Amino acid sequence: MKFSIITVALNPGEKLQATLDSVFCQTCTDYEVILKDGGSTDGSMDGWKSAADCREDAASRVRFFEKPDKGIYDAMNQAVQQAEGDFVLFLNCGDVLADERVLERVAERIDGERKEESAAGELPLVLYGDTFRAGTGVRIASSPKITGFTCYRNIPCHQSCFYSIDLCRTKPYDLQYKIRADYDHFLWCFYRAGARFLYMEFPVSSYEGGGYSESRENAERDGREHRAIVREYMSGPELFRYRAVMALTLAPLRRKMAESKLFAGCYHRLKMMVYGRQQQN
Repeated sequence: MKFSIITVALNPGEKLQATLDSVFCQTCTDYEVILKDGGSTDGSMDGWKSAADCREDAASRVRFFEKPDKGIYDAMNQAVQQAEGDFVLFLNCGDVLADERVLERVAERIDGERKEESAAGELPLVLYGDTFRAGTGVRIASSPKITGFTCYRNIPCHQSCFYSIDLCRTKPYDLQYKIRADYDHFLWCFYRAGARFLYMEFPVSSYEGGGYSESRENAERDGREHRAIVREYMSGPELFRYRAVMALTLAPLRRKMAESKLFAGCYHRLKMMVYGRQQQN
């Protein structure tokens, strides 16, 4: 099996069905959905089960289990242990795949890369693409090349990254991080696991945003976790250089522009132009 799409839920309401429908409509059918519920009481699981009984594709492709957890990252770790696919995508409730050919395109890219690899053995892969931000309606371009500075500044959206399953099993999400455990895992893949990072020039998902990690009350914790994680993987001189570049390029102002409904479209189109030139060089 090529893909395991992991969705963890706790009282998701109608958002769950939108997420699952975006998977069921895929032209590539080489996938399973691992649906992990933490004990929903809003009726969403009963509603989905009733709908699944009327859909043969849903009933056969979704593996549902319910188990208490210590939060979203613990739930994701539990779900990974159930996965049987070669590659994992984490798609949260409310997030959807960008179009019906996403899995087909990713599968073609994986097959092409595997054919080109040497006989020495397959390296773990992280494939990633661009992301639509539902709040602004614009396409957020991912960096065409993952570098140390990319890891410090702006990694691809988690919902637009496909991970070789062994990367997720070897290092589960670190539960000491309540907001940035996925960031910690991404940096581990880059700095420690020797994974190959492959950029795909198309949008993978539409990201709802506005969740736990983006609330104002969690901004301070988010900053603390970012500082702790980068110190784990990056040297002092490296961090000094990256912080200096961020200060000189007015990072706080650029961040506000990227999140503004008024300026986000122009900002991200300009960023896509810059990344396009980087790919040509």
